Amino acid sequence: MEKEWGSLHKRCSCGDVMPMKLRTVIYSNKVEIDNVPIYSCTSCNRSEVFPEVKPDLTGLISTLGAFPVKQTYLFNEWNEWAKLLVEAYHDQKHSDPAMMRRLTEERIDMLLDLFAVAQASGDEDWTADIHKRLAQLSRSLLQYG
Repeated sequence: MEKEWGSLHKRCSCGDVMPMKLRTVIYSNKVEIDNVPIYSCTSCNRSEVFPEVKPDLTGLISTLGAFPVKQTYLFNEWNEWAKLLVEAYHDQKHSDPAMMRRLTEERIDMLLDLFAVAQASGDEDWTADIHKRLAQLSRSLLQYG
C-alpha cells in the first residue's frame, strides 16, 4: 500500500522532488510495518524515512529482536505524526499544508487535555505515553510549522 502526499516533499540528491508516501517497511523478511511516512524519488528510486518518525521506527524495530515472528504493525498506532497523516489521507485533506498544521495543533490540544487527566489520576504509564506522543508531534510541528 502506498499513499502519496503532494504537499509534503523534499529535494532528492538527484535533483528531482521526493514526495512523502505512506509505505510498508519490511523488517527481517517477517515483520510488516504499515503506514510509515517515507520520502520516495520516482527518478532514482531513492527512499528515506521521514526524519521526525525515524526514532520511533527504530525504537519499534529494536523491540522486535533479531529473530522476530511473522507479524504486522500499523505504524500510525506507534507514532502520532503517522496517525495524523493517515487520518488526513482518509479525509482527503492532505493537499493543504495549513490543514495539516491545524490537524496537528488540534491533536496536541486534545493530548494536552488527556495529559492533565492522566496526571490528576496519578497514572504514570498513561502520563508517560501521552508525553511521548506530544514529543512526536512537537518534533514535526517545529520542523514544518
